[in-house]
Amino acid sequence: MKKIILFLFISFTSFAQKTENVFIITSDGLRWQDMFSGADSALIFDKTYTKDSAAMVKKFWKKTAAERRETLFPFMWNKIKNEGQIYGNRWLGNFMDVENIYRFSYPGYNEILTGYADIKINSNDKKDNENVTVLEFLNNKPKYKGKVAAFSTWDCFPYIINEKRSGIPVNSGDEKVIVNPSPKEVLLNEIMEMSPPAHAERADFVTYFFAKEYVEKNKPKVLFLSFDDTDGWAHAGNYKEYLESAHSFDKYLQDLWDYCQSQPKYKDKTTFIITTDHGRGDIIKSEWTSHGQRIRDAAQIWMAVIGPDTPAMGEVKTKQNLFQNQIAKTAAAFLGENFENGKEIGKAISSTKK
Repeated sequence: MKKIILFLFISFTSFAQKTENVFIITSDGLRWQDMFSGADSALIFDKTYTKDSAAMVKKFWKKTAAERRETLFPFMWNKIKNEGQIYGNRWLGNFMDVENIYRFSYPGYNEILTGYADIKINSNDKKDNENVTVLEFLNNKPKYKGKVAAFSTWDCFPYIINEKRSGIPVNSGDEKVIVNPSPKEVLLNEIMEMSPPAHAERADFVTYFFAKEYVEKNKPKVLFLSFDDTDGWAHAGNYKEYLESAHSFDKYLQDLWDYCQSQPKYKDKTTFIITTDHGRGDIIKSEWTSHGQRIRDAAQIWMAVIGPDTPAMGEVKTKQNLFQNQIAKTAAAFLGENFENGKEIGKAISSTKK
């Protein structure tokens, strides 16, 4: 009898949930093609899109897709490939798509955060979201109250997350830190004010270091962090800066992961869910700079997950079709919570969790 009890105890503790913190991190409009094959020959050798082609070829071009993607995204294709999961390689039959029909940012982020492709959200207008996000759902629970935060380059997120109703602090766009700023935050405020204009309200690196400083000071349990430079440079048709922004995004991921692994509160207790809000058009049709309802390929996205409860499957080769509306419930499930918001939302992705 004692042996049976001991076996049950060992079995339970072996499969007990370890995740106590969830970070959802996005890079706007980052294509699955670049994620899975690195720099694209149709763009990097075309001076229409890559004016300093020689320098970019030297930096990012390699003979094989595996080498190119590892060069562009070293954290993704070393750390996450070996210890986590990466979804969305359509060349292997592993599909991931948006459910919303619009295929641009506000509808996409609403779908990521609420699990619901709301047909009424059909613009990027700064209107408060009627739908409850997984962030708000968690913030309303005593365990997470005051432990949820969001940082973004794009200044629409206070409305997407509905900052006024949810009570979640959202640092977004050109917003400074004005309440008890640390020396780092004072410096970031000055950099944001005095640096040359970015394509968006501020550069992604400012967003990242504001977010990292907040994590160091406040130790949130749930963080949403959204970057925008990849989308901005793609719209501008500048593949050089798009590649540089994608590469920097990977650096932010590694730096934040390394920080978390250095802190007792986060070490082996934190899950990262990494994705994008939409895809982009076809290169041959010169639509890679665009996305939206008329562009079919803009529905194609990807996702990566790493954390203590995620089996190390690496690049997932299962033939399947996952959807953006499954991310919100998946994020809550890592915390042992069943996210509901009164809408018919996507199911949690069971393969991400032991």
